[in-house]
Amino acid sequence: MASEKNNLVQGEVKHTIMRMTVPMILGMLSMVVFNLTDTFYIGQLGTDPLAAISFTFPVVLVVNSVALGMGIGASSIVARAAGEKNQDKLIKTATDSIVLSFVFVLFASILGLQTIDETFRMLGADEEMLFFIRQYMSLWYFGMPFVVIPMVGNSIIRALGDTKTPSIVMGISAAMNVLLDPMLIFGLGIFPEMGIKGAALATVISRMLTFFVALYILIFREKIVRFRIRNFQSVFHSWLEILYVGVPSAIVRMITPISTGIITRMIAEYGTEAVAGYGVGTKVEFFTLSFINALSSVLIPFAGQNYGAGQRERIIEGIKFSRKIVFVYGIAIFLLMKLTSGMIASIFNDNPTVQKITVLYLTIVPLGYGFQGMFLNSTAILNAINKPLHAALLSLLQMFAIYVPISWILEKYFGIYGIFSAIIVSYLISGTLATRLTKGIIQKEKTTALQSDKGKI
Repeated sequence: MASEKNNLVQGEVKHTIMRMTVPMILGMLSMVVFNLTDTFYIGQLGTDPLAAISFTFPVVLVVNSVALGMGIGASSIVARAAGEKNQDKLIKTATDSIVLSFVFVLFASILGLQTIDETFRMLGADEEMLFFIRQYMSLWYFGMPFVVIPMVGNSIIRALGDTKTPSIVMGISAAMNVLLDPMLIFGLGIFPEMGIKGAALATVISRMLTFFVALYILIFREKIVRFRIRNFQSVFHSWLEILYVGVPSAIVRMITPISTGIITRMIAEYGTEAVAGYGVGTKVEFFTLSFINALSSVLIPFAGQNYGAGQRERIIEGIKFSRKIVFVYGIAIFLLMKLTSGMIASIFNDNPTVQKITVLYLTIVPLGYGFQGMFLNSTAILNAINKPLHAALLSLLQMFAIYVPISWILEKYFGIYGIFSAIIVSYLISGTLATRLTKGIIQKEKTTALQSDKGKI
């Protein structure tokens, strides 16, 4: 089984983390390419379609955040079960999490289709924007099962220590999207010209691959998803366990799109071009943050398996190593963006205002990436060791007690420059606090465990 072939409780910590991170980076870069391809081709349709996609970004992120939250909840329990070598618990959790994701998709897609206009009007979209938004989101909601369920499935696969397989599948999916986007958007060859609707259809078709492959691996290769009739009370109890970590994790993930929606509304006051420029900047940021996001993602199975095996000192060693790495990476990205942001902005749109806002975002925000890396690593570990409420509270603090209020204040004096500068302040404060809290919790548990062992002697 993958849980045996990818044992995370033995071997050098640095090697273990990097062995998992490298393929994870490739997978995340594939999804970045996926999103940037949509942004690039839609940008060729004009500023209005590009701005419309920027409006959809917070809503798509909310749905993805719930899926990722459920995936984190499942992977946290699966990783700890793998560390404890509890195969029954592993199978039960994996199966019940897939069923739970089906239930979520059913309700979320119906609700989303019924509330498209109301949702995006709240975000500041006018009737002209809604024309494009309806075309995109109506198809996206129908394809939600192919987006959500593989996210949960791939999280379970990674919890077993296998980051390579999900990354390869994500890469193939991204390649399909690169091919399908121009064909469906512009109507190349036998395909009709569908505009922004074609981008949504390309996304759905490409994600179907990840859907079927993830289920195949879990059901047939790993044999840890087994659909059978069980007592509902048993399934419901399993769901509660998953959601104990999953709901706070989903809230953590949703905080970003919700705050992004608030910031989008603030930036909308500066015009459609400003929203488009901000949207391009945040899409490019997915690329620049790919390594940091990959590292934080692999820390969940790493910390979970070691926690289940009682190897808390390895978790502390992993925190120290990951902190050094994210700071070196953050400095490198900041310098790279200073040199290349203008060229990057010109690729996506030829409007000078759009380019100006994109450059402004990409030359300010990366200054805080090292601290944000500390924050993401810490919250990932907290979820892995069954401390989801701590992670959720830290994220709420970062966004709503620091970022949004400071953005509102600085925007009054410095405009959009102030909004982007507030991000750095929030990263610095929350990253430092999260790291200290996480190390303190693990160190305390380690001390308690040692004292308990001495008492038994």
